[in-house]
Amino acid sequence: MTNYCAAIDFGTNTARLLIAERSSGGIVPVRVEREIIRLGGGFSDESGLSAEAQERGLSCLGRFAEILSGYGVKQVRASATSAVRDAHNGRAFVEKAFQETGINLVVIDGEEEARLTLTGVLSALDSEPKMLVVLDVGGGSTEFTVSSGGIPVFIKSMPVGVVRLTEGFRTNSEMSTRVQSVINQLGDDLSAAGIVFSKEAELVGTAGTATTLAAVKLEMVEYDYRTVNNFTINRDDISAIYHRLSLLTPQERLLVKGVEKGREDLIIAGLVIITSVMDKFGFTRLKVSDFGLLEGLALSENIV
Repeated sequence: MTNYCAAIDFGTNTARLLIAERSSGGIVPVRVEREIIRLGGGFSDESGLSAEAQERGLSCLGRFAEILSGYGVKQVRASATSAVRDAHNGRAFVEKAFQETGINLVVIDGEEEARLTLTGVLSALDSEPKMLVVLDVGGGSTEFTVSSGGIPVFIKSMPVGVVRLTEGFRTNSEMSTRVQSVINQLGDDLSAAGIVFSKEAELVGTAGTATTLAAVKLEMVEYDYRTVNNFTINRDDISAIYHRLSLLTPQERLLVKGVEKGREDLIIAGLVIITSVMDKFGFTRLKVSDFGLLEGLALSENIV
């Protein structure tokens, strides 16, 4: 029987499962599943994870457990991120998930999330610049990582994500003001760390907002990660997509090729984050990575 490795990225908006074979070059995907669970939907400091969100999450994990069993996978590296780590009932949810599905979610902090994401991105990048900047726009937080020679030299987990922004602010203007405040602080932190971006520095975006940008630009009807991975989109094209989508209702956005159901109301918040980062630090293009935390987990020996 083939000795598969497996990983689960149980995020604030999306849950993903990877079953892969190890090779000398890293990992070869055998099966990839993803489901938009919106675990952070209805989140509050008082109640934590909502009952409805927990039900969606447990149902998804149950389905993933069945798939893993079908492949004979004995060990899976599974992480839970922002929504679970910030919820006062997060630990109880992790325990319930293990009892009901047998999947042990390991809650990781923002720094570990960024390190694992960098590992995943690097595993499938077509070229590695001297300075690489990885922007991981999540549902509850956004990780910003600067690496040199494959080694992270700066990591910042920022308290802005597409679910929290969308549910917490009524207008695009209010979202932009919040994001700009966080990005300005990021700029101060980078300056304090003595990091200056040269023209050769490359910005790589991973996770749903970045891959949706590529899919919309490519007018994809059926998502193909091989085409999306390493696709580059310039700032003007991102502006055009933002302007186009911002004029539509969430339901109308679903008619746009490349917009996945479940992201139609969240994509604007994600674009606000990406464009704010690009403008703050002078990036004129974004390379998209379909690889990230999920693949980093599969390649890691540290998450059990």
